[in-house]
Amino acid sequence: MAYPGLVEPLALPPVQSNILDLIGNTPMLELCGFDTGPCRLFLKMETQNPGGSIKDRMGLYMVRAAEASGELQPGGTIIEATAGNTGLGLALVAIAKGYRLVLVIPDKMSQEKIAHLRAMGAEIHLTRSDVSKGHPEFYQDYAARLAREIPNSVWVNQFGNPANPQAHEETTGPEIWAQMQQNVDAVVCGVGSGGTITGLSRYFARVQPKLELVLADPQGSGLTDYVLTGSLGKSGPSVVEGIGSSQIPPIADLSRVRDAFLIPDAESLQTARELLKQAGILAGSSSGTLVAAALRYCKKQNEPKRVVSFICDSGNKYLSKMFNDYWMLDQGFMERPRLGDLRDLIKRRYEEGAVITVGPDDTLLIAFQRMRMADISQVPVMQDGNPVGILDESDVLMSVHADPEHFQSPVRNAMTSRLETLQASASLEDVFDVLERGKVALILEEGHFAGLITRTDLINHLRRKVQ
Repeated sequence: MAYPGLVEPLALPPVQSNILDLIGNTPMLELCGFDTGPCRLFLKMETQNPGGSIKDRMGLYMVRAAEASGELQPGGTIIEATAGNTGLGLALVAIAKGYRLVLVIPDKMSQEKIAHLRAMGAEIHLTRSDVSKGHPEFYQDYAARLAREIPNSVWVNQFGNPANPQAHEETTGPEIWAQMQQNVDAVVCGVGSGGTITGLSRYFARVQPKLELVLADPQGSGLTDYVLTGSLGKSGPSVVEGIGSSQIPPIADLSRVRDAFLIPDAESLQTARELLKQAGILAGSSSGTLVAAALRYCKKQNEPKRVVSFICDSGNKYLSKMFNDYWMLDQGFMERPRLGDLRDLIKRRYEEGAVITVGPDDTLLIAFQRMRMADISQVPVMQDGNPVGILDESDVLMSVHADPEHFQSPVRNAMTSRLETLQASASLEDVFDVLERGKVALILEEGHFAGLITRTDLINHLRRKVQ
């Protein structure tokens, strides 16, 4: 019944009683404000799944398949090797269905993902990210071994599980087709396990055989060469998580992929950062790769096309990495204007307000809390804009170990006032000499404090020269 002056109620989805019923039916967003050539680019917002990524879909399908086959019994254990997002999808299912979850994760994954998984009750086994298949520490081989050792367990094995592409053939593909009003010319997709691109390939082969499937591949992956030449390319490292491979995953069908773009890490990360700045989309590193490839594809076209890609997961899992300017500087993905002196080695510059400091009258408790908050081991002690001391963790410990009440003592009682200062014009050898004596180099420019150079700063500087 309508009432005068009241807006008619919106046609909203019904109330659900199970978190798993919220998986899928994610919105589609047209990307505006970017150069898409003659094309229109649409992004399927998989961040709107309850676990925050596209992997929720196949996580649910794989567990249901294991239940249907009898492999997974009530109270059993789910085991998986994952770069993080599949683990989050499986953790969601494990919570809803009451299963134990054991995950094997390569050690290059972001700490936010690992913390998220642990918060959801997953048991984490970190393993090496610098080894390949056949090595006992390779994450897939590690997971297979755990499945043999843990009773009443199943390794869902996203890389070889047919329920993975089935999820996308039965849900993702039909959703895209409906949302695009049965008018889509190309889909740009990455390959992690291969489930998404395979499921979409099978679906669109039936409803839109002329659709172009395009591979978005991060640097270090060999799959771009495979699509373009038929032979796997040389593999190497990449900071992008979750996609790219040195081999074709067992479930991956790339036979209908018509084009491929190999995206450098810097382009992937910068694209993800631009998505946030220009479109308000907080996207993960793999989404940066997909959108970068989609933009390249769009600008390559000579006629208008309707192109779909994905925001695979949320950037909130990468805040300590690609959305952290200091991490980007450390990795060489951002560059400051070169000054030609030791200031180029300073990661956190005082003039930018980036240096964590304390005053001589602050308490040791305040100083320690600031060090922990910033994950640093020493802070300069500043008074009237000038360094008057430096305080590190050992100074705090020496002051409080006999009596914790000394946490309330002023910093001036514990700080080292004999400072190792260098002019910005000094040499790297001068810096090394200070660091070799276990000190921290405080850099001055025309009498003003510029910042600290630590061992980590010097190591990163030398590493960047090699890269």
